[in-house]
Amino acid sequence: MEIKAQKEVTQLLTAWHDGDRDAFDRLVPLVYDELRAIAHRYVRREQTGYTLQTTALVHEAYLKLIGGGEVNWQDRQHFFAVCAQVMRHLLVDRARARLAAKRGGDPQRVSLDGTIVAPEMDGDLLALHSALEKLEVLDPRKAMIVELRYFAGLSVDEAADLLQLSPITIKREWLKAKAFLYSEIDAKLPA
Repeated sequence: MEIKAQKEVTQLLTAWHDGDRDAFDRLVPLVYDELRAIAHRYVRREQTGYTLQTTALVHEAYLKLIGGGEVNWQDRQHFFAVCAQVMRHLLVDRARARLAAKRGGDPQRVSLDGTIVAPEMDGDLLALHSALEKLEVLDPRKAMIVELRYFAGLSVDEAADLLQLSPITIKREWLKAKAFLYSEIDAKLPA
């Protein structure tokens, strides 16, 4: 997204927060493609047979955003981070509902080699979500890096740009976050 469009997004987010309902309508076309890209990354990781369409995930997130109360948007980075979190929570809720319908299920290992490989089972997603919630309490910045790299599918450079950190910091924090998540998920699995 070019600098002019980035500034426009931030201005529209501020106007929307300040009560200008038309600002959201003007915002959507500017961010829709990026939201679809984030949703597509989530959807391609969904368990086979339960695939949610990218557009449906974007629209569900949209409904949560407009109906979820006031958010004090800081900038476009904050907006996309919140959108990625909303999408993750929607998928976690779906996974929980499917597991409840099946009367339970065993969490499986989540591979974190190289980049985090998406969970293929609902239990994997829930185990990862639980570990990420712990990381959010201990180190919010590392949790945000996981959110952006894994769930939103951003590259190191894109995450660095969004968080206004150096790429080397993102890489270092990403490795530490993966190690933490690995240990948390591994500790929950039966021996």
